[in-house]
Amino acid sequence: MSYTANDNRYKNMQYRRCGKSGLQLPAISLGLWQNFGDTDDSTIYRKTLHTAFDNGITHFDLANNYGPPGGEAEINFGKIYKEDFIPYRDEMIISTKAGYYMWPGPYGEWGSKKYLVSSLDQSLKRMGLDYVDIYYHHRPDPNTPLEESMAALDLIVRQGKALYVGISNYPADQSAKAFEILQQLGTPCLIHQPKYSMLERWVEKNNEAVNKNLLQVVDEHGVGCIVFSPLAQGLLTDKYLKGIPADSRVGRKLPNGALTENGLDGNVLNKVAALNNIAQQRNQTMAQMAIAWLLKDTRVTSVLVGASSAAQLLNSINSINNIDFSSEELDAIETILK
Repeated sequence: MSYTANDNRYKNMQYRRCGKSGLQLPAISLGLWQNFGDTDDSTIYRKTLHTAFDNGITHFDLANNYGPPGGEAEINFGKIYKEDFIPYRDEMIISTKAGYYMWPGPYGEWGSKKYLVSSLDQSLKRMGLDYVDIYYHHRPDPNTPLEESMAALDLIVRQGKALYVGISNYPADQSAKAFEILQQLGTPCLIHQPKYSMLERWVEKNNEAVNKNLLQVVDEHGVGCIVFSPLAQGLLTDKYLKGIPADSRVGRKLPNGALTENGLDGNVLNKVAALNNIAQQRNQTMAQMAIAWLLKDTRVTSVLVGASSAAQLLNSINSINNIDFSSEELDAIETILK
């Protein structure tokens, strides 16, 4: 074994109960959507994983299609897990997902029982795990009955392949139905994973079908909420305020849904520059304030951050040192974001 975890790893991290479950998650979780593929430096992402765990991040979030190419993030995570983290398995929350395209033919994406069960079997093999802690349906399927997709999640828990289940990218009305189905099946939904940031606020908007927004729906059903893309893939940092760095996501022209140069809208960058001024007054980086802004809402269980280096991850972790906002700060932020 080349890695021994920091004895003080639980000293500073904050943990929040996930909905009404018995599970607590760290306020900051590590997402492996980017930076863990076959074009990335294994020495760097290995150090990032070590840094995460050494600082109380117990939750590592993957999906079948993360890479690139699809499956590679799970393979790379599995290698490091085998070499460094096996002794700490009972201290780790490992999640994966299925829903997007993964292999050819009619069973390689969406939400059929065939796809969801087969995909998890593949993910477990890639990571070298007997089970995952959380298994998500990654997106709603317009052609498969919701009852079938939720029954697959229930089956997977009963098979012992996952301890908990969740959904991701579901609107409020479909989320409410999914929660009710899973409750009836006896496998309550643990968590919902939506995209949410200062620049992406659909979870706050009223859904006419249920006359509520997503945050209200998860709260009423006792379901946790873990948000992804809290920094809008780097927009909510100071990274692009003076041009495009060569080592940034835009500069590297990453595939797999990463930010592109077309996403660097001048109006958005002006807003970020104004927000950055508020962050500086709070003695935070722009990224830290963006994460803190999400964590101010107690309905948010955890914020999923990506990291291209250990230093970048530590910057995100330090956001938990100041998650309180004055009413004046919140008003100023809203004025900028309008």
